[in-house]
Amino acid sequence: MSVTRTVSGPEVLARLRAEYLEMPGMRLTLSQVQRLCGVERATCAWALDALVATGFLRVNADATYGRSTEGDVPQLRVPGNDPVGDRHRSGLANHRRQQRL
Repeated sequence: MSVTRTVSGPEVLARLRAEYLEMPGMRLTLSQVQRLCGVERATCAWALDALVATGFLRVNADATYGRSTEGDVPQLRVPGNDPVGDRHRSGLANHRRQQRL
């Protein structure tokens, strides 16, 4: 019997990215990733699909998920968790506020 826990989507994405970055040659099936993360199957499938859609992972012919590239990969941008974008938006707000003065 496996134990699953409720984890947010961004947490699962970050965990999977970290695991695949730490072990570049890793190839896992959906069931193996689900056991690794200990999350519900639907959450796991959603996270894997999202990482495939961004080009970080690919689905191999044997239904395993592996990294698309073994080189450097861009930082994942999760909505509401984008410090660069947040700084940019706050900088625009400051700029607009100064223009009104």
